[in-house]
Amino acid sequence: MTSDSIIIGLTVFVLALFVGYYVVWKVTPALHAPLMAVTNGISSVIIVGALISAGQDIDFDFARLMGFIALFLAGINAFGGFFIARRMVKMFKKN
Repeated sequence: MTSDSIIIGLTVFVLALFVGYYVVWKVTPALHAPLMAVTNGISSVIIVGALISAGQDIDFDFARLMGFIALFLAGINAFGGFFIARRMVKMFKKN
């Protein structure tokens, strides 16, 4: 890994932090539940990438470890987020 690729990766990460922060704080409360559903979908895509990383036929190394950690955390985020979003939608539903 060269220093240029590390700098590019860190730059993308910091820009993503800023964009994410401003996108989330500009959301009205009425759009919060749909935004949560979209982020849960993104976590589901992360799960697929983590499965690819963790399931490679290579020795146990840093990439596989990060794949397992990403799989675990994205799973918690996706399933917990869908559970909370479902509860929020039920609050707005008339009985």
